[in-house]
Amino acid sequence: MQANHIIRDAVERVTQLRQLAAGNPLLAAAIGEVKHFQAARFAATYVDFLSTEKYKTVALFFLEELYSAKDYTQRDAQFARIASALERLFPEQVVKTAVSLAQLHCLTEELDLAMAQQWMNDPDTPQVARYVTAWRGVARRPERNLQLATVMNVGNELDHLTRIPGLRRLLKMMRGPASLAGLGSLQRFLESGFDTFASMGADGEGARHFLNTVQLREAGLIERLFAIDRVACEAEISATLCTSR
Repeated sequence: MQANHIIRDAVERVTQLRQLAAGNPLLAAAIGEVKHFQAARFAATYVDFLSTEKYKTVALFFLEELYSAKDYTQRDAQFARIASALERLFPEQVVKTAVSLAQLHCLTEELDLAMAQQWMNDPDTPQVARYVTAWRGVARRPERNLQLATVMNVGNELDHLTRIPGLRRLLKMMRGPASLAGLGSLQRFLESGFDTFASMGADGEGARHFLNTVQLREAGLIERLFAIDRVACEAEISATLCTSR
């Protein structure tokens, strides 16, 4: 399937999910609560990176662009409107990154909606226990693994972009055309991602260390959320959250 079709399909599905939530204020509120909890959990899991000069920028980039409760409506609207223009305006590797980003966003919205529907069943339960219950109620382990794999794809692709000769200059030159084409939000994401990964060193060692750590920690958390005793799982997440307070 062509990149523009993949992006359009992903954005159309996200729009459908948003419309479903918009018709149910309680569901919309639950989605927001799930997203904020997940962002807090990510920040706590990577408090060591957030506390270092070398990795703070990339940890914040992941937190704000991939794990946050941020409203991506503007970026989605741009994606849908100009999906067919992406392949004309940007190099192939940049288009590949945009496709991965759209796929990740769609899958994340699907899973967050499912989590929110479970979340609503336990309004009086403490947040950590509520989250573990919702996670196990949703299950969908293959989709969880795919979500993490797609996060890794986005990170690895952004890292790869930093080693394409002349791409940073090309991205800078694209600001005007991208803005005129309605691609300003995507342009900012690409430039921010490029600069974030480039700041960790041209040899890619810092980026590999960060991405490998995210892979290990997130895969381990997924495994424990599915496999270990519920009480032990809740205790681990609670302890993690306490490290960032």
